[in-house]
Amino acid sequence: MHTVLRSASSEVVIGDDQPFCIIGERINPTGRKIFQEQLRAGDLSRIAIDVAQQVRGGAMVLDVNMGVPLADEVDLMIRAVKLIQGLSDLPLCIDSSVIEALEAGLATYEGKALVNSVTAEDDRMEAILPLVKRYGAAIIALPNDEFEIPLEPERRLELTRKIVDVATTRYAIAIEDIVLDPLAMPIGADTSLVVRTIETIAMIHEEFGLNMTLGASNVSFGMPDRETIGATFLPMAMRDGLTSAIMDARSAQLVRAVKSTDLLLDRDPWGANWIAAHRAQQAAGDP
Repeated sequence: MHTVLRSASSEVVIGDDQPFCIIGERINPTGRKIFQEQLRAGDLSRIAIDVAQQVRGGAMVLDVNMGVPLADEVDLMIRAVKLIQGLSDLPLCIDSSVIEALEAGLATYEGKALVNSVTAEDDRMEAILPLVKRYGAAIIALPNDEFEIPLEPERRLELTRKIVDVATTRYAIAIEDIVLDPLAMPIGADTSLVVRTIETIAMIHEEFGLNMTLGASNVSFGMPDRETIGATFLPMAMRDGLTSAIMDARSAQLVRAVKSTDLLLDRDPWGANWIAAHRAQQAAGDP
């Protein structure tokens, strides 16, 4: 099953027979105090740096979130999407919990975007899925609802069925345009949570064959040496059906873990991407 995203001039295909899709997480003010202050002042100059760093690191899609308290998120989203499209031809993931900001981003974007995100809550699906259909986008869906963020993989699968049914039957969204987030929970809170995420990935992959993504940094939250944890988790998840992740594309350790797994799972014909990445590192003087 292939999920195709497009910019005005390029295309990215997500699938379990394709190279793992690295979605750069950096254009997001969460946890970035200086960036938040810049955005409140209408200064988007930092975005150019974030774009350049992520493209250089190997990002294939760029997540864009302009959720800043006490700021006009709709205006910031419009300006950010226009700016990024002028800097890079990578497809974008429009990321907001504010419906108006999602719509503004989709209306501004030139191409087929990924929307981050929708849950199994009835009111959220009713608000967001019509926008996804109208703008011909793809959607990240999370299997939680207004009652719970379920811990059990079986319940997550049940809510996945609900989202898929509503999206495909009520809104005629193609199933390949639904990208499931199996809910990555922090191992620092409970060491059993990541095992449940892996089990969820395997169950969704077996029943639906959906493409899947998650916030890779969520897994290691609260633990030391987070890059090593992430670089171990991603290959495990990829083997069971994870096909993309919203992650720090600037991290050479994470990107190498993903690319080496692509090679070992025969998703990098003749090792072309692995060899090209190695040569680029050598040319840049990286170890």
